[in-house]
Amino acid sequence: MAKLIDKFNREITYLRLSVTEHCNYRCFYCRDDEHTPNCKREDVLSYEDIEKIVQLFAELGITKVRLTGGEPLLRTGISKIAKLISRVDGINDVPLSTNAHLLEKFAQKLYQNGVNRANISIDSLIPEKFEEITRGGELSKVIEGIDAAIQAGMSPIKINMVVMRGVNDDEIESMIDFAIDKGIDIRFIETMPIGSSGIEILSQHVSEKDILAKINNHLDSRLMPIESSKTDGPAHNFKIEGTNSTVGIISAVSNHFCQTCNRVRLTAKGELILCLGQEDSISLKDAVRSDLTDDEIKDMIINAINKKPEKHVFDSVIDNISNRQMVEIGG
Repeated sequence: MAKLIDKFNREITYLRLSVTEHCNYRCFYCRDDEHTPNCKREDVLSYEDIEKIVQLFAELGITKVRLTGGEPLLRTGISKIAKLISRVDGINDVPLSTNAHLLEKFAQKLYQNGVNRANISIDSLIPEKFEEITRGGELSKVIEGIDAAIQAGMSPIKINMVVMRGVNDDEIESMIDFAIDKGIDIRFIETMPIGSSGIEILSQHVSEKDILAKINNHLDSRLMPIESSKTDGPAHNFKIEGTNSTVGIISAVSNHFCQTCNRVRLTAKGELILCLGQEDSISLKDAVRSDLTDDEIKDMIINAINKKPEKHVFDSVIDNISNRQMVEIGG
């Protein structure tokens, strides 16, 4: 089988596929309060575009395609998209990233159409604080969505918490207890300086070291490191002894994971983004709608992968990504 290997000898096996820029939440670290998606229907990848692009990536060695957004459950035909992707030869992992507000409605059908697991954003277990962070979200809906995903059979289910000093860093312990009680996994994420909204909260950044100290103190050091597989995400993961849960930390700023990066991102508008910290991209939407042959498009992808940078520079240079909104590029 063909392999996508960049010039730093990293094998790319993971495509994050955004299916919409729209989101029913407005989390303040994800996008500016006044931001409104400027995305017409003809700008967005069609079912046929998605199927073609995933097929080409699979022929190049991609095995994992994550559905993301925006909020992917807002995309009309999301179950159909999941089915199209899961039926592509070579794709054996189709996870979902969601805020879970609509997941109770979709969980069973998505699972039946190939979505095997889910990552769910939940930044507070206090309803009023959750509503403030999301600018209007309903915590009860999210918990109902988590329960529906569990019932549908998705596994593993991971909840993601963006840790912000003075906002929710006092809930690390309660979030761990929540995950253990549900029998699911928990990941804590450092804030990232993507877009002006992300840059504005850099002063609230909590490092992996500080997060891990709180975790260890709460769990009395009942952590066992887990060795990552090649299609895993960037978290440093630990098994919590005596439970069915794991805990992980994504430290994009304080302890970056670029040396093992195995992913690229495709926006809802079809732009292939090689790194969250760089502006380089190519339009695969234009390519699949042109007269280019499949081999020519695959050559475009291979050439783009060779431009994937060795690492981001979140800790020193952020002006080059200040005009991006995290909601537009699939997280």
